[in-house]
Amino acid sequence: MRSHLLNETTADLYRRSVTEGVERVAAKLATTERPHTGISVDELAPVINGIDLDRPLEDAAAVLDELDEVYLRDAVYFHHPRYLGHLNCPVVIPAVLGEAVLSAVNSSLDTWDQSIGGTLIERRLIDWTAERIGLGPDADGIFTSGGSQSNFHSLLLARDEACRTVMQRSERPPAKSEVLPRLRIFTSEASHFSVKKSAAMLGLGYEAVIAVPVDRNRRMDTSVLALELESCVREGLVPMAVVATAGTTDFGSIDPLPEIARLTAEHSTWMHVDAAYGCGLLVSPTRRHLLDGIEHANSVTVDYHKSFFQPVSSSAMLVRDRDTLKHATYHADYLNPRRMAEERIPNQVDKSIQTTRRFDALKLWMTLRTMGADGLGSLFDEVIELAAAGWDIIDADPRFEVVVRPQISTLVFRYVPRLEGVDVRKDLVDEANLHARKALFASGEAVVAGTKVDGDQYLKFTLLNPQTTTADIAAVLDLLAAHAEQFLGESLAVHH
Repeated sequence: MRSHLLNETTADLYRRSVTEGVERVAAKLATTERPHTGISVDELAPVINGIDLDRPLEDAAAVLDELDEVYLRDAVYFHHPRYLGHLNCPVVIPAVLGEAVLSAVNSSLDTWDQSIGGTLIERRLIDWTAERIGLGPDADGIFTSGGSQSNFHSLLLARDEACRTVMQRSERPPAKSEVLPRLRIFTSEASHFSVKKSAAMLGLGYEAVIAVPVDRNRRMDTSVLALELESCVREGLVPMAVVATAGTTDFGSIDPLPEIARLTAEHSTWMHVDAAYGCGLLVSPTRRHLLDGIEHANSVTVDYHKSFFQPVSSSAMLVRDRDTLKHATYHADYLNPRRMAEERIPNQVDKSIQTTRRFDALKLWMTLRTMGADGLGSLFDEVIELAAAGWDIIDADPRFEVVVRPQISTLVFRYVPRLEGVDVRKDLVDEANLHARKALFASGEAVVAGTKVDGDQYLKFTLLNPQTTTADIAAVLDLLAAHAEQFLGESLAVHH
């Protein structure tokens, strides 16, 4: 079995095996005609559950043949121009090359003695991102597994900073357990669910999160935020953090960052910007101004695996003041003893809530060194322009209504039947939109997302593929309308 270990004696086997795997995937990418096959859980589950994991195939080619049946054939391919579902991007080749390198070398980015070179590359990319944001000379950060972890980590720091401030200002410093129930987090009602989830995991509870209404463009209403902050202080509570969103998951809307910065400064409140989606604007040659105000944040979430076209996972959280990262520091004698910090040995685990951590930064490094920031940003610009054109198409189509003109690359809309002399019930319209999405997915011809707006069921295009065209958008709209019309026709026939 040692023949399967990657080392100096198996380099040729490694080369042959990886090459064969790459050839299979390349062939699949070259011949993929639909985002996925439309296979159901009931069809695929018995095949996978029937595999005896205690009886290995031993031959790599046989394993790849089997993998085609259980994964590659039926996978959802985000590179296809009619994948318009979630915040999944097609990936750039330099990043895929980086993924292959980091997997083989297998550095662990927790301590310097496991990741020489890798540590410095990650730190350089954190500095580069902080410079793009404009956080200042004391900024720092860490790569994470994704936006949810970045948001959690940032709110952990905000919580402990708020507790420290309360204790410093009290004549009789209270216990931390006494402060926690008084902490409040403010975020828009369109923000990511990870804000509430983080509050629960931080011991604050879901009720600690105050949902601020949004305006007609689905951006946080800062006039309401101002009132909520004042009310919080009046009631003897502590405004721990305001979470602004730069690219909401549903609408791609960007909260008014300069005004939020002003309000957080007035109340000495931590400002966190969840730019997991909108971070691609940091490299946009034409639209960086949409993030104006982000430079005032205390912490920022970025997801390179959304709008930087990186493979999952590639994310980071950044802070204005590196000293705040110490709230997550723990020195273990066997790993990162305190003396190492005194000796200025750069152990990334000192900043992270993870210990073992992949060298995901390498993918972004390879991308920037190959394509450059402007090259990446121009790809994001393309999908933003596509979304603007998509808005025009949907807005002009009498079969659909669209919610809000996109700031980035998301379109939220719904099929609205216009049957002469027939008043279709609202719940039936909701069911028609749900059915259209499910039927389209089952066909494998395209993938779209769905959400609710003011209690009603809507459809969603998340456009992150520069290969997608307006013709693709128009074709998918036709497919959705056909499925919805068929459902309504059958439903109305039954009811009449």
